[in-house]
Amino acid sequence: MAHIDYFFTVISPWTYLAGGRLEEIAARHGAKISYHPLDVVALFARTGGTAPAARHPSRQEYRAQDLTRWAARLGMPFNLKPAHVPTNPAPAAYAIIAAQAAQAKGAGGDLGGLVQGFLRTAWAEQKDVADDAVIREQLAAHGFDPGLADSGLFIGAETYARNLELAVERGVFGAPFYIVRETDARFWGQDRLEMLDEHLAGL
Repeated sequence: MAHIDYFFTVISPWTYLAGGRLEEIAARHGAKISYHPLDVVALFARTGGTAPAARHPSRQEYRAQDLTRWAARLGMPFNLKPAHVPTNPAPAAYAIIAAQAAQAKGAGGDLGGLVQGFLRTAWAEQKDVADDAVIREQLAAHGFDPGLADSGLFIGAETYARNLELAVERGVFGAPFYIVRETDARFWGQDRLEMLDEHLAGL
């Protein structure tokens, strides 16, 4: 069984535009997904990247056009400048980490749906994914104990920091980023998901 390591942040518009395609691909090939939310701005600093706000205006303008085009192409509701982005992605990331740990111990819940829920909340619904009420709402909506927003803080903080180090070690430099563990095949961006699908199919 293939194993996909998925590196992302809940405030990335490109990660939002991936929607549920990764989960569909994994289901099609019987692959497992490990979710690794991380601090992508810190990742940029560690790997030679530049945060969007610090990029040259021509790059920012092109990014705005391309995001809008992709959202239209995919038929996804999208706000280019949502009310609560940027915000602190750590609290939502902690909740995802805690949910994944709970699931590993036998708890139910839709982890992929939770990740997509946070992204949709930020980019389509214009809510603050750092808000405790929003975090609890998303946990409950996807079959997890909303109390994980509190009980998962310690494991979340530890793992969040470790995810950044793991990303640097594995050659990750942006989000979303997908690595097939068995082959070390790396795919950066939602527009590479088709290639990931083909790789898993052996094409």
